[in-house]
Amino acid sequence: MGFLPYAVDVAHPGDLGGVGTGLLPQVLRAAPAAVLVIDLAQRVVVHANAAAVELTGGGVRLPIDVDRWSEAAGLTDLGGHPVHGTASPLSRVARGVPVAGEPVAVRDAARRAPAIGATGVDATGAGLLWVTGFPLTGVSGGAVPSGTADDLERRALVVLLQLPGAEQGDRWLEVLRDRAVVATGMSFVITDPRRKDNPLVWVNPSFVALTGYPADEVVGWNCRFLQGANTDRVGVRRIADALRRGEPVTEVLLNYRRDGSAFWNEIAISPVFDGAGELVNFVGVQNDVTERVVVEQERRAALAEAEEARGQLRLLAEATTQMTVALDVVDASERLARSLVPELADMCAVDVLDVPGQGVPRRLAVAARDPADEDRLRELGRLRNYHVGAGSDTGSVLAGDRPVLVAELPELGGDRYPDDPAAAAVYDTLRLRSVMVVPVRARGRVLGALTLMTQHPYGRRYGQRDLHLATDIAGRAGLAIDNARLYETEHAAAATLQRSLLPVVSDVDGVQVATRYRVGVDGNQVGGDWYDVLDLPDGALGLAIGDVVGHDLIAAAAMGQLRGVLRSYAWDGGPPGLVLDRCDQLVQGLEMAAMATAVYARLEPPGPDGHRLLRYANAGHPAPLVVVPDGTLLRLDENRSPMIGAVRSLGRRAGPGRAEAVLRCPPGTLLLLYTDGLTDVAGEDADARAELLESTVTALPAGVAAEALVDRVLAACSPNRPRDDVALLAVRLDG
Repeated sequence: MGFLPYAVDVAHPGDLGGVGTGLLPQVLRAAPAAVLVIDLAQRVVVHANAAAVELTGGGVRLPIDVDRWSEAAGLTDLGGHPVHGTASPLSRVARGVPVAGEPVAVRDAARRAPAIGATGVDATGAGLLWVTGFPLTGVSGGAVPSGTADDLERRALVVLLQLPGAEQGDRWLEVLRDRAVVATGMSFVITDPRRKDNPLVWVNPSFVALTGYPADEVVGWNCRFLQGANTDRVGVRRIADALRRGEPVTEVLLNYRRDGSAFWNEIAISPVFDGAGELVNFVGVQNDVTERVVVEQERRAALAEAEEARGQLRLLAEATTQMTVALDVVDASERLARSLVPELADMCAVDVLDVPGQGVPRRLAVAARDPADEDRLRELGRLRNYHVGAGSDTGSVLAGDRPVLVAELPELGGDRYPDDPAAAAVYDTLRLRSVMVVPVRARGRVLGALTLMTQHPYGRRYGQRDLHLATDIAGRAGLAIDNARLYETEHAAAATLQRSLLPVVSDVDGVQVATRYRVGVDGNQVGGDWYDVLDLPDGALGLAIGDVVGHDLIAAAAMGQLRGVLRSYAWDGGPPGLVLDRCDQLVQGLEMAAMATAVYARLEPPGPDGHRLLRYANAGHPAPLVVVPDGTLLRLDENRSPMIGAVRSLGRRAGPGRAEAVLRCPPGTLLLLYTDGLTDVAGEDADARAELLESTVTALPAGVAAEALVDRVLAACSPNRPRDDVALLAVRLDG
């Protein structure tokens, strides 16, 4: 057949409803119609297609009387009585009476009629068929070979279509009414595959009304005359292959009427075989489904547009999320570039100005589908040396001009950069197709430029919608980069402050001292953790560690004040409890905002036996650990007192002075002071982490150096992603 489809994937017709565009095409698609040809003179079935043969179980030889064929197929009326004689729809067609549509039942349908499927089988084992039949009259002769028209005039065509089961109630009655309307307006054609080019030998009036071609102009011709400029050749091959194999086929085709107007044509073609199994005809049933296809195409276009919008929102959200967690400008730029490739671009570059609105930007980040192109992209940025306001797209954008969109770039670098052969050579290796350059703005200033590019051969061609999305992303990037700059400024000040606050530990005779400070991921390289080692005038060694509440410059400033106060009181030689009390009084008297934990200890000079006394007081801080030479672990948790500043904050007056505890330490004793960033980790058990720390310390070999101790503790006990600062102070008494 020449009914040629244009490539389209239509929805399930049953979802669309309507007479002729709903269940009938669904039936034809699910299972081919059973087709019979009846000899009107003999009142016998002379031809049957494969589906019709299967209705009888394949055991009937043609020709056969129409009533006997009905019995062999198990046809009954809806009450279950056999159909025969003049009441049978097949008998009426055999007498030359058209049957516009009539339901019949097929008993034992699940066994007898596999070709029409099982969906039409009701609970009693009966299937339902819709019978349509009419004499093949109304053919004009000229183009038909001699004898063919007369043969057709003496025959009738019968089509049996599957119906839903009667258990569907009111829906079944609606289907019956629809079938009656459909049957009267269906377009039927018959071709003769035994003749050259499989020409049409009969068309009914509905075909003439559908296509606008009179019967005498088309009979004798293959119906490829319905093809047009947009007919899909893949569909043509599918139909041709099915007809060559003598198999049924259903397609949705883009055809053209005689006046040139296009319409979507759903055609079901069934082969018809004679009693000897020889293919003698094809029967085609056509249906105009233009409205359904157009609606489906509009639906698909709307879905595609909605999906594109959702994709853009996902990309926008992902890029924003990536940038907001960045802590510096380079990190924010790199996260931005990586989030846009390959979703929005094949390559991306982020150029940032050191001073907004002037100078030459630095290319801080690039990303590309092909990693090799990243170096080329950096090289192109270096060669072009984009100046603010200079004669380039990037320069104009950096100067505050409108975003630039070049939908189709020149293929050759010489056309893009006629005065810069080096840049042109790099351009040629990048195979660029389309580019967008948008300003990265924040707080009314242009901080840099975002460049997005696609590449040949598969890169997309950018349009205005892409430019709007890129501009929105660049605006969010500007805020992230500006915030990162502010963070870097604070970070630099914090680092300077931190270096000034943490002491440089000098060597002390007879004592090994090691310190470590690790910054949490949420910190600014500064926080409230601190430690101190004091070589006091009276020969004692002062040891202090503390943690001011907070993780910012305010906490660091408070820590600096508190450390200075503790140093001054400790230098006077006061006992540990008194030193912490005086620090607490100063915090309350000066109304310093922060509270703090702290441990202060005095390691007295060695006695005649080499032992030293360790006097200490603890203001709410984690208990230090001591390992004596025999390997015993001691936790210095005696006489703990409230945090510094806590009594005032609770609205109570300070109580009695803090008590101190004393420990006698022989040579070889190991002392470890630490802050809670090592043991108090969000989502983890604090007791388990304390046990890990203690087991790590006790597992160390005898005589371990203080430096080795702090390194081992950090390696074994640091959280995977520390959110709090960690300070360590280790002291080993030499033997």
